[in-house]
Amino acid sequence: MAEVGRVQVCDPGGLLPGGFWAAVAVWLERPQVANKRLCGSRIEARRSAALPSAGPERKERDAAGPGPQEGPEPGQGSPERDSNSRPGLGPEHEEGAAAGRGLQEGSPEGDPDSRAGLGPAQGTAGRGREEAQGWRPQVREQKEAAAAPPLAADPTQPPQTAGSQGEDPAANLDLIWDHFSKSLASGNSEMLAFLTGSREGSQPEAPHELDLILRIVIPKASPHSRLTAPRREIVVQDVPSGTATFLPLEEDVEGSVEVQMSNVYQVQLQHSEGKWFISVLIFCPERWHSEGVIYPKLTWLAEELLAKLARWSVENKKSEFKNTLSLISVMRYSRTYQELKEKYKEMVKVWPEVTDPEKFVYEDVAIATYLLILWEEERAERGVTAKQSFVDLGCGNGLLVHILCSEGHPGRGIDVRRRKIWDMYGPQTQLEEGAITPGDKTLFPDADWLIGNHSDELTPWIPVITARSSYNCRFFVLPCCFFDFTGKYCRRQSRKTQYREYLDFIQEVGLSCGFHVQEDCLRIPSTKRVCLIGKSRTYPPTGEVWMDEQRARYIHGRRGHPVSPPGKEHSCSAPEVAAGSAGHQDSPASLGSGTECVPEALPAEQGAGTQAAAVWLPGFQPREKAEPVRNCATLPRDFVDQVVLQVADLLLAGKKLNTASSQEGSLKTWNGGGSYSLAEVASELDRETLRRLKRECGGLQTLLRNSHQVFKVLNGRVHIRDWRQELQKEKRPAAKRSLSSEAFKTRLCWFFTHHPDGCVLPSSCCPFAHGPGELQPSQTSQKQRQST
Repeated sequence: MAEVGRVQVCDPGGLLPGGFWAAVAVWLERPQVANKRLCGSRIEARRSAALPSAGPERKERDAAGPGPQEGPEPGQGSPERDSNSRPGLGPEHEEGAAAGRGLQEGSPEGDPDSRAGLGPAQGTAGRGREEAQGWRPQVREQKEAAAAPPLAADPTQPPQTAGSQGEDPAANLDLIWDHFSKSLASGNSEMLAFLTGSREGSQPEAPHELDLILRIVIPKASPHSRLTAPRREIVVQDVPSGTATFLPLEEDVEGSVEVQMSNVYQVQLQHSEGKWFISVLIFCPERWHSEGVIYPKLTWLAEELLAKLARWSVENKKSEFKNTLSLISVMRYSRTYQELKEKYKEMVKVWPEVTDPEKFVYEDVAIATYLLILWEEERAERGVTAKQSFVDLGCGNGLLVHILCSEGHPGRGIDVRRRKIWDMYGPQTQLEEGAITPGDKTLFPDADWLIGNHSDELTPWIPVITARSSYNCRFFVLPCCFFDFTGKYCRRQSRKTQYREYLDFIQEVGLSCGFHVQEDCLRIPSTKRVCLIGKSRTYPPTGEVWMDEQRARYIHGRRGHPVSPPGKEHSCSAPEVAAGSAGHQDSPASLGSGTECVPEALPAEQGAGTQAAAVWLPGFQPREKAEPVRNCATLPRDFVDQVVLQVADLLLAGKKLNTASSQEGSLKTWNGGGSYSLAEVASELDRETLRRLKRECGGLQTLLRNSHQVFKVLNGRVHIRDWRQELQKEKRPAAKRSLSSEAFKTRLCWFFTHHPDGCVLPSSCCPFAHGPGELQPSQTSQKQRQST
């Protein structure tokens, strides 16, 4: 055995050793966050097992030497295979494991709040049963473990355990481990010592239990490389010794599955002389076979994986979201996504919209993949073969509808505005242009599923529309921009992020409408990728009338919620609103600041008469058909110039004059200005200016980013741009240089005109004109005139 990597871990927060086991849990359950060539993993079974020990017969054989007819035990490698000499370990590795008991079945995953108090003895990384019990990784649902596919020779399927066809994976784990532990007790002392991090031939001071995990590692499908088959392995966690050992499984020609002696590695936590260390050890380095996907090179384990484990071990944060793809089969998702990606990748080349085709095409492919797998598993659960029908509310570019329809699901999409790309899909993709106002006339009783993919103002209404369409209707919603029933949603809790709070609100809506709401995290190129799913009801069909009364009471109780009541702690102030960040670009109607509030919803009286009888809550306003431009580009020039001058004056007065060297080599005094947060800048603006900025997406931040020549907005703070630093940056690609050359000297230099010290650059270096005499006509406008 050999240590291929070792790193010291600083633990100022006192999170170790609990943090180490939390890091190991990430590598166990979400290996793709470290190894990008993996799609994920699935825990199939867990159990506790006693640590094998060498019996008296083995000890006698060790003293007398092997007999002439003695051979390896079944499942154990040949003598030549296991007799290679291995480098010894350092003194810290030769410490015996501390006394204690192992983990118990069903212990919860590590909680950062309870990591303290798990101190190992010198040279070990664990203590007793009670302390270690809180650090066992979270147990997967038994249903998922029982439904795990068997091992098979087909590279697209996981390997099959001998005699396990249709059996519980836990029974397979028992069978494999019992066979392996016998070989450890009878003739494999090197592996036994490696499992516990002790010296060869030594035994722990007291018997304790190991935590066994059977998992399947799923590689990412790729058309550019040979398909790597998923692999199963047993992970042996020895908490008292601070070791997690990864044992690959292999199937022989007779179909028997056993632990293979190659590609066995271990991560180990040690405490020596008051310092923490994490190491990666290889049982037999000369037998390490790297295929570059599931088993990378040893240098990757020693550098990349070790560094990530060390960082995760001392991170005092806990994710507030579910693991990615927790509700569906990761293996099926990987295969289906690759197939759909190949099938629809040509859409990127013909994309007629102004949005980024790479992002939107592959994001919709990923969402479609998720829904197809979710619906496939639902058909299996219900014992039906007919593919689910759907309606996509607020379908946007319609690509998701096109993919689902092309894959055999009957459905249609509705959006308030027609897109150019709709004409490219063909007649089999049904897309309708029209506004949706939640009411009695916008029900879909024939649809199995309603979809809300970045559906903006319809997002909180989708569970309501689903519930009232029919008892068997289900919903899938992917929230993006924050809307309440009649206006923008305003956050009310500072203990949560606004995104988490809004997800909780949509989940609350689903529960109030009578759904069991599930949450999952999609694998899409977006910062907002948490979906909410309502597949079943909390009440029987006979309770529909009573439940609908509860829905109506809840909906009408939300009136006025978009505005925080006066005097409340978390009401939104005008400076916070105007300083908001740019809205989510996935949606055509970006909302701007995450803390934005709007005035009271439109008066209910506007919907009086017959329309009031049809809609469920007066005041709802669907998106306008003609999408307004709200990125500050249409604001009057004099208004923008006024705000720029106000902000520049604030920044220039906030810092003493700097002495710096100019491009010409002479010393010159130039005021680089100070730095203010967006909220601080907004607090200096008058109320009317803030009200005007509030109506634009992104507010003050968007206006300042548009004024690129003057300002730099970085990490929520505003600075005066220093063009000397811009010119010192790395050279841009030739294409971008040619574009910038076309704009050279086509605009006046703001600094030359307004800065008290003038421009920091000489005229020959400044890309902007120092006075009207240097202005050049725009080549772009010349080309446009020539084309007409």
